[in-house]
Amino acid sequence: MKKTISESNVYGKLIMLIGTLLLLPIAVVPFFPGELQHISSFAIPSISSVLLGIIICVLAPQKGKPVDEWQSPLQRASLPILCVWFFAFFAGAIPFVMSGQLNFMLSLFESASGWTTTGLTVMDVAAAPRIFLFHRSFMQYCGGLGFVIMIAVLVQSKQNMNLYSAEGHPDRIMPSLKKTARIISLLYGSFLLIGSLIYFLFGMELFDAVCHTMSALSTAGFTTHANSIGTYGSLPIEITTIVLMLIGGTNFAVLLLLAKRKLKKAAQVSEVRFMFGILLVFILLAAASLAAQMNMSFGGGIRNAVFGVVAVSTTSGYYIADYLAWPPFALGLLMILMAIGGSAGSTAGGLKLFRAYIVLRVTAQSVKNKLFPARKVTTLSCNRAQGKVPIDNALVKEIFTFVFCYAGVLIAGTLLLALTSGFSLFDAMFEFTSALSTTGISNGLTSGSLPVGSLLVLMFAMVLGRLEIFIVFIGIFSGIHLLRKKAHR
Repeated sequence: MKKTISESNVYGKLIMLIGTLLLLPIAVVPFFPGELQHISSFAIPSISSVLLGIIICVLAPQKGKPVDEWQSPLQRASLPILCVWFFAFFAGAIPFVMSGQLNFMLSLFESASGWTTTGLTVMDVAAAPRIFLFHRSFMQYCGGLGFVIMIAVLVQSKQNMNLYSAEGHPDRIMPSLKKTARIISLLYGSFLLIGSLIYFLFGMELFDAVCHTMSALSTAGFTTHANSIGTYGSLPIEITTIVLMLIGGTNFAVLLLLAKRKLKKAAQVSEVRFMFGILLVFILLAAASLAAQMNMSFGGGIRNAVFGVVAVSTTSGYYIADYLAWPPFALGLLMILMAIGGSAGSTAGGLKLFRAYIVLRVTAQSVKNKLFPARKVTTLSCNRAQGKVPIDNALVKEIFTFVFCYAGVLIAGTLLLALTSGFSLFDAMFEFTSALSTTGISNGLTSGSLPVGSLLVLMFAMVLGRLEIFIVFIGIFSGIHLLRKKAHR
């Protein structure tokens, strides 16, 4: 047995952070005085969360408790992260419930979709007060960054690095986590200001500009209008959205290279090259399908294909035209892009481009070796933002294990959703893939009338997609182990 710091302090600090974040939507009330009555719906859960966090920190033991030797730092961090994220779902749902916007189950779904940056919605945005529209987009912005990044900017702790990894961040782009958190927060804060300003200059209302920038950067997709970006019918606004979605779907470490003007090094990153290669191929295929099967001009097909392919490949979920009207071939392309997702170490969900790249490289090399037996062993490698790394057996084993588990979850989730909703297998697969990849595009299945069982299946998929499968399963296993241990005392 060995000692570690008190986990209660971790819970307390993160819960206080969530409480503070819940208070920020009140800042829009001075601009929309007619929504003054909704202040208490945010103030009560916010203050309650902060007080709960303080109580937990005060009552927490000052010294660490003994932990099992078999548990890795990641295993010990997974349970606190999982618990805090579920608390965030609950706390984020309370304002919807208190104001009568949604019932508890639908509020929980909307909150989970927000924090996990999924974007599936059961809310009528046309009738929703502005403060709740801001709340939804702000949850996505914060959920994309992650609670640990935000807390690491303010509080230094030995546990932060383990929590950072458990929250789905594979890279530390600076020597210390605190510097990493600060540079990421600074980058995204700058992108938020610039994106909002550009939207505003192109004719978007300032409130809409801020909300759409937050959602685009977090590759989330909540919008303030029922027709999403298609509401504006503006090419400059569409181009701005495409750029913001690409920023959100790009690895934090690559963004730092771009910020330092190391363009050549950023262009050499294998994942970046792979991303633009996929975008080019899928845009051309989708444009050809739209032009041939929907009687669009090739220019119109290109415009719709570029926006749709970028929105789906970055798991953002925005749209300028109804994807359900797309031909089956083009919809199939979108499903493939949803499953692959964006870059590792970004706000995007999905299998991740880095894993897909490694699978293709290893598979291609294996086929090549069978067709043309080599006299010497070929060592594969790839370029990351930190430099060249070998594609060794350990990396291949880890990635293929994840891909296998991802496929298993996708199949099981599709069957469960079809069972609980009564919809066709294709519709269930499309919707579950959208939730698991945190893309948020719906084929009409997600609505306020969806059975509770289906809502739960989709919410669990969102959690798996945001925190990644292993982290969630490790956290659940750690919780079960802890309960068993207490039961035997």
